[in-house]
Amino acid sequence: MTARSSQILVQPAYDRQALKTRILHLGFGAFARAHPILHTDLANEVTGGDWGVAVARLNSGEALLSELDTAGRFYTVAETDDAGLMARRVACVTQTLHPRRDGPDAIPDLIAAADLRIISLTVTEKGYCLAGDTLDLKHPQIQCDLAAQTTPKTAIGTIVEGLRRRRVARQGGLTVLSCDNLPANGNMCRNAVLGLAHARDRELAEWIAANCRFPSTMVDRIVPALDDDARATLHEVLGRDDPNGILCEPFRQWVIEDDIANGCPDWAAAGAELVRDVAPYEEMKLRMLNGAHSALAYLGALHGHATIADCMADDVFRDAAYRLMLTEQAPTLSMPDTVDLAGYASQLINRFSNSRLHHKTTQIAMDGSQKLPQRLLSSCADNLEQGRDWPLTALAVAAWMRYIRGVDENGVAVPVQDPMAGDFARLASAGDGVQYVESLLDLDQVFPPTLAEQSGFRAAILRAYSRVEAMGARGAILESLTQGEGGT
Repeated sequence: MTARSSQILVQPAYDRQALKTRILHLGFGAFARAHPILHTDLANEVTGGDWGVAVARLNSGEALLSELDTAGRFYTVAETDDAGLMARRVACVTQTLHPRRDGPDAIPDLIAAADLRIISLTVTEKGYCLAGDTLDLKHPQIQCDLAAQTTPKTAIGTIVEGLRRRRVARQGGLTVLSCDNLPANGNMCRNAVLGLAHARDRELAEWIAANCRFPSTMVDRIVPALDDDARATLHEVLGRDDPNGILCEPFRQWVIEDDIANGCPDWAAAGAELVRDVAPYEEMKLRMLNGAHSALAYLGALHGHATIADCMADDVFRDAAYRLMLTEQAPTLSMPDTVDLAGYASQLINRFSNSRLHHKTTQIAMDGSQKLPQRLLSSCADNLEQGRDWPLTALAVAAWMRYIRGVDENGVAVPVQDPMAGDFARLASAGDGVQYVESLLDLDQVFPPTLAEQSGFRAAILRAYSRVEAMGARGAILESLTQGEGGT
């Protein structure tokens, strides 16, 4: 990135010494740094709050946490688009925790501390260990947590053990705040926590249910993984490396259910919205933004587009994303009258087109088995029920099926990072075509049986897969755009 006068570096302007560790954040990944933790930092600055954040990772990332400590627990969030860049030094992190480095008691003991008010999470969909909308008690990691209750390995096990210690210490309840892309993420988080607590101790589960809150949230910001170009940009702005720094888009949105126990930062002063019902906003984002993102990821990666911005530079993919949002996703939504879905779709296309972000299609393609149901399949079901066409959604699902074979249409290997990758490899090795598609449709971990058993759905996916195979992703999209073929 060449130097430009529009580069700005903002330093924090509040008393960092006044901070208390009131929030524990599990999953200190790129999105956490650029969204919920940044909102807390901004709230402290606007209102003079004392909300400090302890950041924790449970598996990988131990070295990054130590590097954050070495940097004085400062990191940088750089917001960039084609108009310029503004970087902010985030100062609200008060401590870092990792069970391998700090011992298995460090995180549960912090949950029991008197000052703690909130546990927030960005652990991805798979971190909740769910089967449908309940905890999967047969999940191998959950089984390990039940066998070694005081040394848990999962985020859910860590929360339950911490809340057990909090109850023993006679501290009050707190808020468990999911910031992951799950439908009704607060309810899902509550189900997972209570499910494990019930398996351990009925009275503990009753205490959690009575004293803790699990509000749902909708989070929105495009935050690519840090690549070499992003690192070089940060170095240019800062004059040094920042291994925990983030390069992201300027846009951010946070909608929070107004059901908080024992207070929270003034996130509203930092731009968040506290509302009675998050569900409409959540569905809008999951289907229009995340659904279009996943469609572009699988179709784009198959064609050879490395990033979402590359897809947007291709008129066929750009038009497909806009039409998918407006004609196949938006009609499935029920939004407040104040929400302009056409305007939202146009805004998303502009955000996707940000050439300063290198949001890789293969990054978005990760964990598709966990993402497909809420991002694409739910709208399939709604459109089938209402008799509406959904050809682009069918192509997106078919492209996922083709992508998880591990090679694009040019013969180049693509990464298949998914909890079910082993199952996919086994099915792919057994053959291609109708047999392969049918075997995937029979996976009820991905496809709800009530949907997969519908002949119209199966026929549409088989037809879409055949077209992707015969014409390539771009050719199949172009045919849908020019012919307007129905998906039912």
